[in-house]
Amino acid sequence: MIKKVFKKTRLQKISIGEDLHYWLRQPPEKRVATVDYLRNQIYGRSARLQRVARVIQRPSN
Repeated sequence: MIKKVFKKTRLQKISIGEDLHYWLRQPPEKRVATVDYLRNQIYGRSARLQRVARVIQRPSN
């Protein structure tokens, strides 16, 4: 029989360092896949990231 195991803690006790350390240990492919998964949850499957281009004219000297 497989038992579910979880750890309950207060949000104030979670440090950003633990989370950052976890993600830095993950391979880049997993990090990108996770970001894409989260983006799909928010924007849906059909949404694409916008491309933004700006033309800036420099003052002539």
